[in-house]
Amino acid sequence: MITVVGTGTGAPLPDDVLAGASLVVGGRRHLDAVRLPDRAEQVVLGPLAPALDTIAEYTDQELPVVVLASGDPGFFGIVRALSERFGAGLLDVRPGVSSVAMAFARIGVPWDDAVVVSAHGRKLRTAVNACRALPKVAVLTGPGAGPGELGAALGGGRVLVVASALGDPRHERVERVTPAEAAARDWGAAVSVVLCLDEARVLGALRTVAGAPARPTRWALAESDFTHRDSMITKFEVRALALARLGPRLGDLVWDVGAGSGSVAVECVRLGAAVVAVEKTSDGVERIHANARAHGVDVHVVHGSAPQALSGLADDPDAVFVGGGGRELPAVVTACARRARRTVVVAMAALDRVPAAREALTAAGFGCEGVLLQSSRLAPLPGDVTRLAATNPVFLLWGDRSPASGEGVAL
Repeated sequence: MITVVGTGTGAPLPDDVLAGASLVVGGRRHLDAVRLPDRAEQVVLGPLAPALDTIAEYTDQELPVVVLASGDPGFFGIVRALSERFGAGLLDVRPGVSSVAMAFARIGVPWDDAVVVSAHGRKLRTAVNACRALPKVAVLTGPGAGPGELGAALGGGRVLVVASALGDPRHERVERVTPAEAAARDWGAAVSVVLCLDEARVLGALRTVAGAPARPTRWALAESDFTHRDSMITKFEVRALALARLGPRLGDLVWDVGAGSGSVAVECVRLGAAVVAVEKTSDGVERIHANARAHGVDVHVVHGSAPQALSGLADDPDAVFVGGGGRELPAVVTACARRARRTVVVAMAALDRVPAAREALTAAGFGCEGVLLQSSRLAPLPGDVTRLAATNPVFLLWGDRSPASGEGVAL
């Protein structure tokens, strides 16, 4: 039997757990915090594979093994690896309080509507983009992915709550800092979890389902759901296909270039992605902000003209929607395609610009497909009859990066 015990967040270790253990496995701080049986071998957790091999030697002989872990070992913890290797039936799991639960408890905030992202042994970008898009995120940190790195990548607009040494009465600290303050400090190795909060929305609405927000029940919203100028907005028929090809999801970063009203940007955030909207006009920037507020989402807006403004964006996007560009469209598509990790979608009203946009995509290693979208909407006529009102045709091109190109496709 393998007994897995969650420790380190204030819960005392049950007296009977270590008695009779032939092997005790855990981190250095977990092992130092308990009194081990005299004859028990101990393994300090580092690389997981050798520890699992040692555990296998003892279980093959039916000798009792104890594994000490932090908090709830079934929550982004070692229970997954142990269950995969030895089977759930061999495990006796005794969870402690997770660091996430304890951190939220320390600040008196409910966390049923929080999204939890692990950056331990994983790339930080998924956590960063979740923090940009959502009002309440808990980030499980690791070497190279701590509060400093998170703060440096995140920028403003959020508060970070850094919880260190949770459950240790002598060393526990829970500190509220700005991302810039987090980036300027060396936090050491005692950080348990980082909470990233939009304090204006930290309580949120009453939820029925915990965790990530439910996907919206509708997308490709009507133009009337957005403030726009003289019908200068991506029509919902075009937006529906563009969203399908962009595939925005939690942890993604999407650029909306030539954003206009920001309808595509807003919809991408509603579907879970973080979004940067690039818009050259001042009144357009204001409209994007207004539409984001109206839909209760965060859109980071950059006031500038593409392609020049794109060079100031530090993080490469997963997907890009290009809805404007004029004569600069080929250069804009080229700049976007060079940096997009997965997909570029381009909407154009002018037939003359299609070949150059297509060439820009294929030259950057993307496949390219496209359609001409032309719809006719039902419209009332006097006499209680209906006609078909044609919308302006729009060309939609999209390209997906070929894995063979070797560019950044890994999450």
